[in-house]
Amino acid sequence: MKVLHLTKVICFAFLCAFFWRTPVQAQSSSDYTLVVEGYDWGPAVSKVIVALGAPSNNVDFKDFTVAVTRSSDCATIPDALKSGNRTVVFAYISDAQGNRIKEGLHATLVLAVAPNMPLSSPFQYSQSGQCRGNSWVNYQVNVTNPKTNQVWNKEKARLRLGIDEFDLTGKYEYEAGKTMSYAAFTPKNKSAKNPLIIWLHGGGEGGTDPTIPLIGNKAFNYASADIQKYFGAAYVLVPQCPGAWMHNKEGVMQPGSGEDVYNVGLMALIKVYVAQHPDIDPKRIYVGGCSNGGYMALKLILKEPAYFAAGYISALAYQSQYITDAQISSIKNVPMWFIHCKEDATTKPDLTVVPVYERLKKAGAKNVYFSYYDHVTDLSGFFGGDNYYYNGHWSWIYSHVNHAQLDYDGSLVRLNGRPTTIMEWMAAQRKK
Repeated sequence: MKVLHLTKVICFAFLCAFFWRTPVQAQSSSDYTLVVEGYDWGPAVSKVIVALGAPSNNVDFKDFTVAVTRSSDCATIPDALKSGNRTVVFAYISDAQGNRIKEGLHATLVLAVAPNMPLSSPFQYSQSGQCRGNSWVNYQVNVTNPKTNQVWNKEKARLRLGIDEFDLTGKYEYEAGKTMSYAAFTPKNKSAKNPLIIWLHGGGEGGTDPTIPLIGNKAFNYASADIQKYFGAAYVLVPQCPGAWMHNKEGVMQPGSGEDVYNVGLMALIKVYVAQHPDIDPKRIYVGGCSNGGYMALKLILKEPAYFAAGYISALAYQSQYITDAQISSIKNVPMWFIHCKEDATTKPDLTVVPVYERLKKAGAKNVYFSYYDHVTDLSGFFGGDNYYYNGHWSWIYSHVNHAQLDYDGSLVRLNGRPTTIMEWMAAQRKK
């Protein structure tokens, strides 16, 4: 009897263990969701959302390790940037979208990001291979919890904060058989007439994927609540050049010395987009851009100065020597705000923005400003603040986050007698 009783106990314990553990195993998942955010320096994978095996109300970030592998079918990735470990700095219970809740089936792991952490970037900049400029990489994550032996290694979804609010399907045939992609933001609380903000990307964001110019240098921020509040509600249009805005017909960069092959088609795209949205106010159309895009923004203003209410241009690549005095005179009444850095070795200010600005002022321009920085620094304060220097070419940072507020002489730009910022100033500009 004792042997039989012991056998029953053992069998009962085995069955209990089996049925107790089986549901947890059935609920466990290897899925994860990546969260990509745009920062001043570019995009980064900032969070990973993992599906838990059962509801939980507590999670410890120290229980997780995150390893990443970056690969590309066309961009050249240095060996040191192909794989490595990411640092988990915090974790919390969340829903599937990463929103914090008291109890849930997911955990969101917050990862360390910084401008000098290239492993955090889902982009790779390449000057060789099939992908020139910035392109998305294959970003594979492997999350483990050594305590539970759980592994998450299958990407289920990807949240791209900021850019997912844009329509990314835009295509315009600017020549027979040639199309130009574009991203477009439609404001939710529109009025009868709404302004249009146009942003033209730099030389590293061309191609056929409009997410790249949106998040490559934080252009999506023109649709943010912080900037939209100045305009009431504004459309945002971000065309993408198939190559580079400054390319001539031979595909060679020219700084204004010749004719590019895109300005006619781009202007046609803009006019078609405006015609398709009759609630866009034709008196409040603003055009801006950086580097290659700064060249093109000024090019469009030079060609049709009466069309735009204002221009906002950073890291101007258009060389002053190729702009005639007559052209300068023709645009002196167009409100413009230039942004540049003295350390810019790519679009050298003494050849571009400095003489253009000075010639405009000499010609009698009254509503033209120029924020001229010694360095491009960390505006967030997390990476050294004023002591951290970005590449001097990246002056568009001050435009995207509405930071520019000083004129060429260091004085505050004023609007109606009080200090203002570039976006507040621009929102106040209207064609007469």
